[in-house]
Amino acid sequence: MRTVVYATNINGISKSFGRIKALDSVTFDVPPRSIFGLLGPNGAGKTTLFSIVANFLKANAGTVEVLGIDTRRIYQLQGRLSIFPQDAGFQRNVPILNQLVFFRLLDGSTRQEAEKEVMQTLELVGLESVAKRRVGTLSHGMIKRLGIAQAFLGHPEVILLDEPTSGLDPASAHQIRNLIKKLQERTTIIVSSHNLAEIQELCDHVAILDLGKLVFAGSVEAITRADCEYNLDLSRPLQDGEVERLSSLTGVCDIKSIAAITTNDSVGSASYLITLDHSDNQDAIVAAILRNVLEMGITPRKFTQSRSLEKHFLKVTGDLSSGDTKAGGNMLETPETMA
Repeated sequence: MRTVVYATNINGISKSFGRIKALDSVTFDVPPRSIFGLLGPNGAGKTTLFSIVANFLKANAGTVEVLGIDTRRIYQLQGRLSIFPQDAGFQRNVPILNQLVFFRLLDGSTRQEAEKEVMQTLELVGLESVAKRRVGTLSHGMIKRLGIAQAFLGHPEVILLDEPTSGLDPASAHQIRNLIKKLQERTTIIVSSHNLAEIQELCDHVAILDLGKLVFAGSVEAITRADCEYNLDLSRPLQDGEVERLSSLTGVCDIKSIAAITTNDSVGSASYLITLDHSDNQDAIVAAILRNVLEMGITPRKFTQSRSLEKHFLKVTGDLSSGDTKAGGNMLETPETMA
């Protein structure tokens, strides 16, 4: 019996619609129990690839294997692979509970088992109190959470989530991200999203598509560590001598002030961009910075890696700030352009 090394294997996938090549020899692997981000500008081919993985569309060339099974034999993955489309549809006049129970009955559950599992899943996404309401009475955000609940049913081993937090308010989006993180303990999750900050927070691996071609595949850690930039928020601005003290630390290349708010007593808050050298010992450098900040009597309020995933994305797909637009007029949606 062949050992399955990857949860999903994309091998040489190509797909054309007439004269338009949506995907061009795309190849990458998704590690098991990972949260894998699929990124790309509009029209990059993300939804097309999701549809091929789920066997909604047929590729012109290449193969997809999920859990070692060719998805052309999709029936062998029943109950093991689940997908949440970006615009999941439900019967508007049928209660939530009835619709989800019906899906579980189709998979062979008894009604008692189905109702118990559905209520547990609705509680997971915060919809247990509206289980008997018709879908047509729900808000957009609630319908989005309902679609995610459907994808979670049956304890699938691989879940595809297409824009799972799009259109949600911040509290609901935060709740969905926490759910995805919890599911990683037993499930491989592939997330398609335009929100680069969200992907950097959620995912351990990413693949970036542009104009149907794969332009990057690898770990988020490899990208962020290669960037070596961190954002440091402090309880007050640094004095000149304090900046010099931090700049003299081994491994610190540069410190730039991003923003500062001061009062008449020279207190307030301040943010800095700190660049480190390309050392394998960045954790020790970060620890030294924080230790010195505390010795100065300053409270570090936040210390995070800079949005280097966004920087890498712009590098491999074209930086719109420099006026670089790709053929076909693809638009890049970063957190700023989505605001």
